[in-house]
Amino acid sequence: MTTLRPLGPSGIDVFPLALGGNVFGWTADTSQTFAVLDAYAGAGGNFVDTADSYSVWADGNQGGESESLIGRWMAARGNRAEVVVATKVGAHPAYKGLSPTTIKAAAEASLTRLGTDYIDVYYTHFDDVSVPVEDIVTALDELVTAGKVRTVAASNLTPERLQESLDFSDREGLARYAVLQPEYNLVSRDTYEGGLQQVASRNGLASVPYFALASGFLTGKYRPGASIDSARSGSAGAHLTTVRGQRVLAALDTVARDRGAELATIALAWLASRPTIAAPLASARTPEQLTALLAMADLELTDAELSLLTEASA
Repeated sequence: MTTLRPLGPSGIDVFPLALGGNVFGWTADTSQTFAVLDAYAGAGGNFVDTADSYSVWADGNQGGESESLIGRWMAARGNRAEVVVATKVGAHPAYKGLSPTTIKAAAEASLTRLGTDYIDVYYTHFDDVSVPVEDIVTALDELVTAGKVRTVAASNLTPERLQESLDFSDREGLARYAVLQPEYNLVSRDTYEGGLQQVASRNGLASVPYFALASGFLTGKYRPGASIDSARSGSAGAHLTTVRGQRVLAALDTVARDRGAELATIALAWLASRPTIAAPLASARTPEQLTALLAMADLELTDAELSLLTEASA
């Protein structure tokens, strides 16, 4: 049985792979969504990540489709207490930004769609610099005090705003960010490594990186001359033109061949080994795609393998 990892100082323990819900209600319909969630839970997974804005970009969607599907799945399976649900505020068209009024109204809408009376991990999706951190933190603290949120988290903000928020929480004795969701993977290390990672490490935060597979590039299916039918092929394929991308693929090929594993498994295992990382975040449209992702939970790379990948991605 896979060992759960502590989610920073939140008191919540999670499976070492967070399942992304961005595809639910977009490229995965209801039956596919339920099948993926069943397969993830069946393997011991308990950490499901979504946002109130998923998937507003798809034709005919208004946002909230992913939350609604996850809520319907939990109701059908009767497993709410076993699932750690993370969702986000700030990007839904009807609840843009992070004013205190918006945060509270968006939380109520998310609770309704999820069919629950509490959210385990509540992220500010994107920073809103028009709102002082004092107002944001105070609004989040009120949700925690009311029992509607277990722990608060942040995504897409600067090291300075993150530290300012933590300092205010400490000074006033209010709910404190325990989790951070940055972009981070073998071909995109610059956003996180440095200031953000230092703030997270210094303050004991757990990180749950998104784009853990670089929009699918690190699965290895994007190769010179290959034609991929995917909604994310443009952003993933762009890494093929970089020296770093080519070096990383070569290193992944070497380790995957030696270990008899998929490239995605290796890439996620590397990420899980990095300082401050609690669980990489990755999504799957089908249970078949999920298999390689889940395998990372039981794979420990050697120091030599980690060094090879780290140097290739420098």
